[in-house]
Order: sequence, then structure tokens, then C-alpha cells
Amino acid sequence: MPPEADTGVAPTTLDGFDFEAERGRLKGLAYRLLGSLMDAEDVVQDAWLRWRNATAAATVVETPRAYLSSIVTRLCLDRLKQARRRREVYVGPWLPEPVLEDPALHTLPAEKLAGEVTFALMLALERLSPLERAAFILHDVFDVPFDEVARTLGRSEDTCRQLARRARAHVAAERPRYAVPDATGEAVAEAFLSAARSGDTAALARLLAAEATLHTDGGGRKVAALNIIRGGAKVLRFFAGLARKPTSAPPREERACRLNGLPARLTVEADGTRQATAVEVVDGRVTAVYIVRNPDKLARLWEG
Repeated sequence: MPPEADTGVAPTTLDGFDFEAERGRLKGLAYRLLGSLMDAEDVVQDAWLRWRNATAAATVVETPRAYLSSIVTRLCLDRLKQARRRREVYVGPWLPEPVLEDPALHTLPAEKLAGEVTFALMLALERLSPLERAAFILHDVFDVPFDEVARTLGRSEDTCRQLARRARAHVAAERPRYAVPDATGEAVAEAFLSAARSGDTAALARLLAAEATLHTDGGGRKVAALNIIRGGAKVLRFFAGLARKPTSAPPREERACRLNGLPARLTVEADGTRQATAVEVVDGRVTAVYIVRNPDKLARLWEG
């Protein structure tokens, strides 16, 4: 990245810059762009290799942090093109790789992904174009000025402003408006999960919002619904039907946690399947249930 004459920032080399201090921020940027913690870690490692080579070559940059953000964003944009092709043939609904917020399990490093990465937000980002997604995340989430966003994306500042504005409007429409406090949300989620396990239709009817949705991601590897189930009544029938099956049994293992900012449970089901279930609670009712069963997205949750 060449230095700009009017920024007032003295050009510097990367020698002595602490990359590790930036790793968590870069991982958070890459995760929001890609929806995969595994891919985010790979991108950050690629960025580290480029940083090391640039350091050895005494590359002059304006600001090391901006330089690294630009590298990570461009690497992610390349991967997004490949990811979009894979999503076209993905079996069933796609969900982002869950991010654990329970430090006691040591699954998420000390440099926790900062800010909001709820499933609803990540799914809203998924429906944006790669450039819209990048412009919004860089500017609205990471406070990168538009002149820098423009250099990173290779577009004009006006174009980047338009990209971010369109993305902002879409994301705002997708976000819950009356999210309940954590303690209340945990209680509602716990009641819902218990009712779903037992098939208590009366309790499910009280807890589910009329517009509730159920997203189940098996990725073609594990049994899951092939479409998003929409409407509280349909979600109720789905869980009631599961509870009535002869093979229905309590999980072998279960642990409460928070995934992507939501109350959740990690379970090993009776048949040995690993499962992550997160519950979104808005205005005291369950508005969305996210179930991840794809083994590729759960490996990190069980590491260690």
C-alpha cells in the first residue's frame, strides 16, 4: 500500500511491528467476511506469511494495521468467490460455523471475536454481495475510513459509500428489534429446549413467536431439514414429531453455553451425533432456532 501524501502519517517499515497483537482483530474481520472460523484462521495465517515476507523486504507502508486489514480483506474476497460456488450445491440451509463464547472450554482464544456475530447478522451478511459485505464490515464494524476502504476494494469512495449504505439497510432490516436481556433470554431458551425435547406442545406454543423460524444445517453429512421451517406452528409440529419418534432419547452429553451471542446447548445425541443448538429470543419469545449438525463446523467446539 503506497503512502498518501496528504494523510500526515509518516511511512514506516513493518520491522518491529507486533503481528500477534493484531491476530484477534484480523480473525474477527475474516470470520465476518467468510462465516467460517477455520477459513478465517487460514486467511490470517496467509496474511502472516505475507507480512513476514514484506518485513524481510523492508516494505514501506503508511500504517501496518491498515496494511494487514487490506491483505486479509483481499484474501477473503478471493475465498468468497469460491464459497459462493460451494453454497450453490450445499445440501439444505447453510449456517456459519458457530463461535463459542464460553472461555471455560478454551475453544475461543483469549483474543475473543469482538462485537456482534449473531446468526441473524451473519445470515444477513451472507445475502450481500462480496463488495457490499466488505465495505459494511470494514467501515461500520471496524471503523475503517472510506478512503482506506476504497483503496482496499479498488473502488471509488463514492462507490464504497453506496455499497455500505445498501448493506446497512439490509442488515438493519434483519436484526431483532427487541432483544431481551441475557438472563431472561437464557430462561426462555432453557424452557424452550426442555419443551422441545419432551414434545410439550402447550409449552412450545407459549414460547414460540408466530414468525419463528428453524434453521438446521447438516451439510448433507447428517440428517437435517432440507429447508428453513417458517412459522411458529410449523416449528412446533417439527419438534413434537421428533419427540414422538421411537428413536427419540435424551442426549448422552449436554452443556449450556453461548454461541454467537445466543443461549445455546452443545450435545452429543443418543446416536453419537454432535449438535449445536442456539436460540434467539426477542420480546420474550423464541424467534429463531439454529441447529448445526455438520461435523465440519463442529470440530473446533469439541477440541480438547
